[in-house]
Amino acid sequence: MKLLVVDDEEKIREVIKEYAIAYGYEVKEAENGEVALSFLKSENFDLIILDIMMPKMDGFSFLQEKRQRPPVIILSARKEEIDKLTGFELGIDDYMTKPFSPKELMARCKAVIGRTQRKQDIYQYHNLKVNFLSHEASIHGKILPLTKKEFDLLSYFIQNKNIAISREQLLDKIWDFSFYGDDRTVDTHIKMLRNHLGEYRNLIETVRGFGYKFKDNEKE
Repeated sequence: MKLLVVDDEEKIREVIKEYAIAYGYEVKEAENGEVALSFLKSENFDLIILDIMMPKMDGFSFLQEKRQRPPVIILSARKEEIDKLTGFELGIDDYMTKPFSPKELMARCKAVIGRTQRKQDIYQYHNLKVNFLSHEASIHGKILPLTKKEFDLLSYFIQNKNIAISREQLLDKIWDFSFYGDDRTVDTHIKMLRNHLGEYRNLIETVRGFGYKFKDNEKE
């Protein structure tokens, strides 16, 4: 899971980053909304932690400009009701005030990400679209001829993006417990899935000596 921490106070960013890493998150920092917007053009994030009062571009202006829809938690010293109402009207998912408990912030991050994942019916990365309800994947609008196992693999990768997954885990999650497969079974299906993904085949990265990782935070 990858967080984008947007705050002009370096010490605040450092505290959040330290705790987030301890909780297993990857973290990117931005000192204002303009820098954050530049990151969103080339990277995907699972959650944004956003301050309101920042130079160059404040938090509310950032919310109005951003095109991606990762969930947002505002973390601000401003406690007025109007600020909270404005934030929720602009689509934020939670609002915390400073001073704050880093542990509570991490708990809220987990809750917001969990709600977002449960609501996710469609995953999209540039021109690759995966519809979990219809069990279809497409590139540039053309449906990919995936088998059930290939679609299950792709779905599991997306649900665990940026996490290294062993071949044993894949056998356990994708194939029945009664299936006596081996690493070659996994590798063969991954090869076929990559072939179907074509220009997006590199989203599935080989983790040498372990398994695979689905990375969606690289430039197209």
